[in-house]
Amino acid sequence: MKNTLKELKPFIILWLTQSFSALGSAMTGFALVIWVYQGSGSALTTALLTICSYTPYILLSIFAGAISDRWNKKTIMLVCDSFAALCTVFVFVLLKTESLQVWHLYILNALNGLMNTIQQPASDVAVTLLTPEKYYQKTSGMRSFSNSLVTILTPVLATAVVAFAGIMPVIAFDLLTFLAAFLSLLFLIHLPQPCDLTARKDENYRTDSQAAGEEGRQIKKRESILQTAREGIDYLRANKGILWLMLFLAAINFVASVYEAALPAMILSKESERVLGAVNTCVGVATLAGSVIVTFLPAPKNRVTVICNCLLFSMSTENFLLAFGKSPVVWCIGAILGWLFIPFMNANMDVIFRTKIPTKIQGRVYSVRNSLQFFTIPLGYFCGGLFVDQVFEPFMETVPQDSILTALFGSGKGAGAAFLFFVAGIAGVAVCLVFRRVKYIREMR
Repeated sequence: MKNTLKELKPFIILWLTQSFSALGSAMTGFALVIWVYQGSGSALTTALLTICSYTPYILLSIFAGAISDRWNKKTIMLVCDSFAALCTVFVFVLLKTESLQVWHLYILNALNGLMNTIQQPASDVAVTLLTPEKYYQKTSGMRSFSNSLVTILTPVLATAVVAFAGIMPVIAFDLLTFLAAFLSLLFLIHLPQPCDLTARKDENYRTDSQAAGEEGRQIKKRESILQTAREGIDYLRANKGILWLMLFLAAINFVASVYEAALPAMILSKESERVLGAVNTCVGVATLAGSVIVTFLPAPKNRVTVICNCLLFSMSTENFLLAFGKSPVVWCIGAILGWLFIPFMNANMDVIFRTKIPTKIQGRVYSVRNSLQFFTIPLGYFCGGLFVDQVFEPFMETVPQDSILTALFGSGKGAGAAFLFFVAGIAGVAVCLVFRRVKYIREMR
């Protein structure tokens, strides 16, 4: 145990401080979602917050991987964290002067999304560099554990603080957590560089003439950014199993994003922000329990089977309980069942990627993954918000009170969102059943 802690000490410091900072950021995001929905009453207006965050992430991720693989990862993380903190300061000032508008948040979320685009592959590779391979599943479980804890604490703390003191203390706490993470990364974490990456850099910068050395190095560096961005795509073309797993997750992310867009609309229409916080807390409790279990489990014989089964169980439970449930208790049970096995999926997916993708190109492959696997998230949020506001809610208003749809999904505002959960459940199950039959996915272990 002592030897394990010694080997994982750098990772643990990074993990704890970054998780603390993630809690602050998540609390601010949760509070702002409530602020926007209560002000607008529109699911689409609220969903656009996430859409603005993800759009730069999707469009520029491929080039971000090339940057991550060539630039100092610690510097990237420090600069991006600082920029995100600056955006939070702007929100604080605008709130203080009573000038904050929804469009301000859209712009700031887009800028934050741009920084996250650059930071994410650097952070992923940093974990690989700090973690011995024998601890990959354990550290993946630890990261899932902290994410779950953040999910649990975010709605509880944010709702409590907003109710008693307003949104300003939430933002102040966010800035405090940033400072703790920034100083720890700056002074306590040393990120080693992969030897093969260093060798490749030396080769790329070598020129035939000393007189033209600097100019030649700059030209090669510019060419290398484009070339390395393409290397991630070439890797996936040659490794169809990894590619199809990413496409599988892309389809799941679309369904999950429709769910995320519809959830605040349904719950805040029928209940209060406390109930929304309770459902989100149950999501965190479930993922926390799953994370603890997967951290100590032995490696499965077939990781892909675990991934497929976990997603099928999730898609066939939560959406339907949210659709047909008439009380917060049923919604909370749905949240627990829907998220309990997600850490199992994440851990096994993470191990597959880290063991099969060479470290020297992980940054660019992860960036291509970000574009392929996550481009459906803003689409899902947009469709979810649009469907709630323009399709399902108006449709349910026209349904007679004695119809079967009213008996299943209720009446009044929020009934349309419940109907949408039913459709999302069917779509999620169909996606799981189709992709698990793909040859390239079945052949992976």
